[in-house]
Amino acid sequence: MIYWIITSVAVLTVTFFIVINMKAFGGIPKGKRLKRIRQSKLYKRRQFQNISHTPSITEGHKMWKVTYDFFLGKKDPLLKPLKEIPSLPTDLKNIDKNHDVLIWLGHSSYYLQTDGVSFLIDPVLSLYGSPFKYFNKAFKGSDIFKPEDIPGIDYLVITHDHFDHLDYPTVRSIEGRTEMAIIPLGVGAHLERWGYAENKLIEEEWGKEVALKNDIKIVFTPARHFSGRRVRQNDTLWSSYVLVTLTKRIFLGGDSGYDSHFKAIGEQYGPFDYAVLENGQYGEAWRYIHTLPEDVIQAAIDLKADRIIPVHAAKFALALHPWNEPLQKITALGKDKKVNILTPMIGEAVNLNQPDQQFTVWWES
Repeated sequence: MIYWIITSVAVLTVTFFIVINMKAFGGIPKGKRLKRIRQSKLYKRRQFQNISHTPSITEGHKMWKVTYDFFLGKKDPLLKPLKEIPSLPTDLKNIDKNHDVLIWLGHSSYYLQTDGVSFLIDPVLSLYGSPFKYFNKAFKGSDIFKPEDIPGIDYLVITHDHFDHLDYPTVRSIEGRTEMAIIPLGVGAHLERWGYAENKLIEEEWGKEVALKNDIKIVFTPARHFSGRRVRQNDTLWSSYVLVTLTKRIFLGGDSGYDSHFKAIGEQYGPFDYAVLENGQYGEAWRYIHTLPEDVIQAAIDLKADRIIPVHAAKFALALHPWNEPLQKITALGKDKKVNILTPMIGEAVNLNQPDQQFTVWWES
C-alpha cells in the first residue's frame, strides 16, 4: 500500500511539472526583470498589490461554495447560447489605414486603428480560453477570427497574463507581424519565452507614459484585478491604459473591479471619447475583481467617457450568468443613466469618427 501511495505521488508530481512547464504557461520573471519588479513601489510582500485591499472573494461568500457552484452546481439554461452568435467576418487586412475604427473580435479582444496606427488588444483567437484544448471552448459564431486573419500591427497591447487575455497560440502566431508589444511589468517573461525579442517589448508599470508613432502617447494606468498563469499569483502586473492621440482620447480598461482609480484616471486624463470596459463574466462573489453592470456605468461616469464599448462577454462561459445578460443589463442601465453604450456585433466596425453610429440588438435574435 505504501509503495502504491509513493508511486502515485511521484507520478502526479512528475506530471504536474511536465504540464506547468508547457510553453502555454509562459515564463517566470528572472534577472533584470525580476530586479525591476522587486524595486517597484507596487510590489510588496512578494507580489504586486492593488490600490485598495482586494479580497479574491467578496465578504459573505465562501471559496468552496463558489467553486462547487461553478463546476457542479445547476447551470442556467442560457449559460451558453442556443444558436450561433451573429457576427461579421470583416477582412482586417484590407481596412484602409486612414480609417479610424475599432473592431471587436470577441471576449476582450479587439483591433483598434486610429491616426494611422494599429493596435491589437488582448487577442485570444484560438478556439479556447485556457491552456488546454477543448476546455472553455468558444461559443459558435464568436470564433470567426483566427490568428492568420491579423494583419501586420504596430502595437500588440496586453492588459494582464490570464489565459483569456494572453493567448499563447495567438501571440506566438503573430510575432512576425507585430512591431512592438506593450505589456505590464513582468509579462515580458512570457513573451520572451515565446520568441519575442527584448527590444520588441515596452514593459512598464502604472504611471509610465510612453511616446508611440504619429505623436500618440500611451499611459499605463491602474486596474483592480490580479494575475498569474502558473502556481504563484500576482508575480506580474495588470494594467489599464490611456491612449492619447492628436484627435482622440481612448481608455482601454482590461479586467478590473470598481474602485477609486476610475475617478482618478478621469480627472487626470479625461474626458474620453471612448472607454472600452469589461462587462461580463461577473458575479457578486467576484465584484472586487470584476465589475458588475452597474459598476461599469459608474466607471464610465467617473472616467468622463462620452461613449463606452462593453467587452468581456459573448465568447466564453467563465461565470454563471446567462451569456447575453451583460448586454441586456448594460444597455438598460445606459438608457436609465443616459450613458452612450455602443454594442457592435463581433467583427462589426465601430467608426470612431461617427459618434452617432447605431447598432442592432443582436444578442436577442
